[in-house]
Amino acid sequence: MLAIGRAVPALVRWGVSADADLVYRCLLTFGPQAAGEVAAELGLGVRRIRTALDELLAVDIVKVEREPSGHGADASVWRARPAAAVVTTLRRQALRRAAAATGCAVEPTERVALSARHLPDRESRRRRIAELAALERIEHLSMQPEQVFSTDELAVGAPLDVAALRRGVRMRTLSRPPADGDRSAQHAIEFGRLGGEYREAAQLPQKLMIFDRRVALLAVDPLDLDRGTWEIIDHAAVESLVRLFTRHWSSAVDPSRNGVPAIVLTSREKAIVALLAKGYTDAASAQEIGMSTRSLTYTLRALMDRLGVDNRFQLGLALGALNVATPSDPSTPTHSIDGTNQ
Repeated sequence: MLAIGRAVPALVRWGVSADADLVYRCLLTFGPQAAGEVAAELGLGVRRIRTALDELLAVDIVKVEREPSGHGADASVWRARPAAAVVTTLRRQALRRAAAATGCAVEPTERVALSARHLPDRESRRRRIAELAALERIEHLSMQPEQVFSTDELAVGAPLDVAALRRGVRMRTLSRPPADGDRSAQHAIEFGRLGGEYREAAQLPQKLMIFDRRVALLAVDPLDLDRGTWEIIDHAAVESLVRLFTRHWSSAVDPSRNGVPAIVLTSREKAIVALLAKGYTDAASAQEIGMSTRSLTYTLRALMDRLGVDNRFQLGLALGALNVATPSDPSTPTHSIDGTNQ
């Protein structure tokens, strides 16, 4: 029987092969098994399973247990580590690889620890950010690897961003695409309206803030802000972190420009979109234009295919991003199939 529990995040995004991801899920779902048993469960060759198990063992995702009476490689019983621990392990390994990719063999926190002031907790970090932000006049660079911001975090950070933008500070924020539970959408709109620049990248190596290229705040551990923050004022170290930010910024994307492909609507599509934006139903829109409801549905489906979206909600977001359609006024009455107001 399939064990029902918490969803297992995709490990492929952290550099694990598809085979290894599949084998891990099998062990996590059905419990410890030998390689031959896993092969039978998944319908794959034993050699392929062994390769996947070796990969999982190398990154500390599984543990091997040898049965006392067994002989040979297939006598080993493999046990999956808990999903939460596995994701944390893979994230740390990804951060180390990203740090190494910057040209250094150790993580940024290790490189600057001896020349940095340590802010021991979140509260001291927040106080120092407020002090530095009040003095900022030229430029603010921010790298945020987390995907979810709470209401409390935004209540502290959003007013500082808005105040800086209104003073004319150039603000550039680099983040990962937001996940479910993130509360920053409204702030992102205000941030962009005031001239803030925002880009997204799939992976980011550190949690980092740079104030006027003079002072940098660098998380001791980007996965655990309770471990504190380094405050760096050494000019060479700050410039190195500016280069790190710039390198990731140059390869990141602006979701408002690159997230939706360009599109030109036909006159019929424009008429349909305009009516739906006003609150008309499919049937009322079809009647207004002089076409069948089925033809209108096919037209919308074709439009969704052209934009690469899956449903009406996503279509509305895509068209809104392109300034093709605007949402209806709540006070505007919708229309029934016979054209009467509702």
